[in-house]
This record gives sequence, C-alpha cells and structure tokens, in this order.
Amino acid sequence: EDPSWSMDGVGEGDEKELLQQFSKCVRVYQRLTPASKAVISDVTKRMGEGMADFVDKDLGEGTQTVDEYNRYCYYVAGLVGEGLTRLFHACGYESAEFEKGALDPSRPIATHKQGGLDKSMGLFLQKTNIIRDYLEDYVDGRAFWPKEVWSIYATETKSLGEFAHPAPGSPEEARSLACLNHLVTDALELVPDCISYMKMLTHQDIFRFCAIPQVMAIATLDKVFNNPQVFTGVVKVRKGLAVKMIMTCDSQAGIESWFYQFAVAMRSRVPASDPNRKRTLAACDAIIDLTKRNAPSQVITMLTVLIAFVAAVFAYMQFML
Repeated sequence: EDPSWSMDGVGEGDEKELLQQFSKCVRVYQRLTPASKAVISDVTKRMGEGMADFVDKDLGEGTQTVDEYNRYCYYVAGLVGEGLTRLFHACGYESAEFEKGALDPSRPIATHKQGGLDKSMGLFLQKTNIIRDYLEDYVDGRAFWPKEVWSIYATETKSLGEFAHPAPGSPEEARSLACLNHLVTDALELVPDCISYMKMLTHQDIFRFCAIPQVMAIATLDKVFNNPQVFTGVVKVRKGLAVKMIMTCDSQAGIESWFYQFAVAMRSRVPASDPNRKRTLAACDAIIDLTKRNAPSQVITMLTVLIAFVAAVFAYMQFML
C-alpha cells in the first residue's frame, strides 16, 4: 500500500502508463472502506497468483485441456465476478443473502467446477472474448482455445493455426466452423447460471452494470456462431444493435428478450452436419425455455431469424469474394 510505488519500463501503451502512475490507484484504494479494501486485496492476490501459473506456459497452441481453459478464465474473469459480488454487498447495494447465494458452489448448472454463479458470469464473458479473438490471439502467440477441443478438428496439420484463413467451402473451413461451434456451445451452457445470477440482483444500477456485458456477450456469440469470418479478421456486433441493447437492459424482462432472440437465431443456424448439433440445440433450448415468458412477438422473432439468416448469407458471400 505504498502510495509512492510505481514502475517504469514495463508494458506498452495504457498498461505502461498505469504502472507509471500506479501511486494514484493506491491513493484511491486507501480511501475505501476496510470492507471494500479487504475484498479487493483478497481477490487481486488470488488473481495474481493464479495468472502467474500461466506466465511460463507456452500458449502458442492454446491451453491444453478444457479444465485448464476453465481455470484460466476463472483467474482472469471468474474472480472478477466474485470480487464484484462481494463488493456489491460490502458497499450496501445488495444483501448478504444475495452474496451467499451467488457464491454458493452448489448453485451452478454449468460444469466448469470453478465455483458459484458469480464465476459463471465471469467465465461467460471471458470465453466469448477468447472465441471471438481467435485470429488476433493466435497471431500474437498467446492463444487460449483448448487443445483438447481443437485437436479433434485440426486433423491435417494438427496445429491451432490450421483454422486461419481456410479456403471457402473447403473441408478445412468445415472443420474450423465445427470447432468454433463447439466452443460457442460450451459458452452457451453458462447462460442459465448468468440468468439466475441477474434474477437475484435488486439494485437497478448494479443490475444494468451486470446485464449490459452479458447481453453484449450473447450478441457476440450469435455473431460468431458458424461464421467463417472469425478465421479471417475481427467480428463485431453492429453499433446500432449495441446501442439498442444498452437502452433496453434495465429489467429482467428486457435482457431475457434479447437472450431469447439470440438463442432462437443461433438455433435456426445449427448445421445439420455439425458434430455437436444435439448439444448446441440443447443449449439453445435451455435458454429459450428460461426466457420464453419474455419472448418478443412472433413477428419480431421471425424477423430476427430472417435477418440473422440474411446476414449469415451476406457474410459468407463476402468471404467467398
């Protein structure tokens, strides 16, 4: 807690500036309540120790197993979920009952084995980012797709790089998409836990703070699902759609409507030949069942599916050119 501590010559850009001016962070930290400081100190210590386990690992070909993939996501995002959950209570925004329920390791439906609903919230966001950033991460030599999964599909070169820039319509592209859809399905299986967590929130501002990233994540998964552009560049949610979602994330009904729409859209695009078709359909059906009470009108749903289909066709045509 030394207010004069800083570090120079490490990192680049904002990271470098943060370390150079870290004394400002310490001064803010010292003004916090003892309860808040205790949470931040505990979580950041555990996060640093966990991330240190990956410093010396060769991540050029991703993480090794699904368990390691989950553990990495736990350290960089799951613990953030825990820290925020505990801070919501420590700051008086949410109750002790909320904190206890959210941290309860017996509550999650997902099988990540990393803790409570709070961990599922963090893992869902982190896995979405990792899936979307395949090409950028691989080029930078710090990939995170688990070898236990991608090795099923990279049968030619037996390298994670096999998926980069596949020829349109080729067997390589088909295997790349099957791997992509496998990981998207794995992330979708976290959604029921995320919905359960957000149902427990009572403070309006805290709800929006948590809900907006979650809705953006499901929109991103819808965008990348079965999309060959993941292997050639950056795939992003349209700004107009992002703004619309942000404006309607002020209630459980609002966010469930979005989860419903994206689950329906993805379900409609699951290829008949996808090796994980049954698992993907089950993941989508679980989300649809949980959110159908807040489903938009049938007309809107049909338009959503139609727009998703047209967008997928347009993306593929662009990729072919």
